[in-house]
Amino acid sequence: MTDEAVLGELRERAASLRRHIVSIAAAQRSHLGGSMSSADLMAALFFRFLRFGPGGEPYDHFLLSKGHAVHVFHACMVEMEQIAASELPLSGTSGSRLGGHPTLRAPGVEFATGSLGHALSVGVGIALADALDKCDKRTVVLLGDGELQEGSVWEAALCGPHFGLQNLLAIVDANEFQASGETARLMPVEPIGAKWRAFRWNVIEIDGHDMPAVVGALEEASRAGAPTAIVAHTVKGKGVSGVEGTARAHYTRLTPEEAETALASLGAAR
Repeated sequence: MTDEAVLGELRERAASLRRHIVSIAAAQRSHLGGSMSSADLMAALFFRFLRFGPGGEPYDHFLLSKGHAVHVFHACMVEMEQIAASELPLSGTSGSRLGGHPTLRAPGVEFATGSLGHALSVGVGIALADALDKCDKRTVVLLGDGELQEGSVWEAALCGPHFGLQNLLAIVDANEFQASGETARLMPVEPIGAKWRAFRWNVIEIDGHDMPAVVGALEEASRAGAPTAIVAHTVKGKGVSGVEGTARAHYTRLTPEEAETALASLGAAR
């Protein structure tokens, strides 16, 4: 069982990630919602589960399939001292190495996402190559629930168990919204867990903002002996009062008052 000190550190990391994301959304229109909803997952991944070399170079593989949530990835790079916090508000502007989606110009990016739904296929290929090389590297792919509407996700999902890719982990940030509104209204994807089980994956469903549950799911995945899908139920825009849980959260700019309130709230979580 993970002790409370470690969980406290991870919660603070998640709060720090959210503060970085707010700094971007205060400066420009940005994909706030999916970045904020996945902050707890990313904190546990980058500061507990994924392995890195002494210089911060990745050992395991991480693919951000929901590439519009790149701000939370850049925030992780800030916390790992690979990116300066001052770069974040300039993301996507002329001359910045940080894009609105992952770009190979930025530190820590192994795959620049491509079209939504493609990264799991790439992850299958990477995990299969590592298995053939008898390498213990993990491959983690973070997807959005709206992204599960893409057929290529399920083609890749068929391959994971078929090739016995036990070091392959898919995490679904199920925040119930996509660009045009509520996922359930536009093209329902539930029951998500049952779908992955039908494709013969080990499935763990959790509250994606419950840090003990997040850490426990990652630890269980590492012992599963089969490809695992973690379905993390989250809140779009988590941490920004009045914006979280709304369609607006997907892509927005915060007013100075909203940003100030959010930062004050996130600071209180330290």
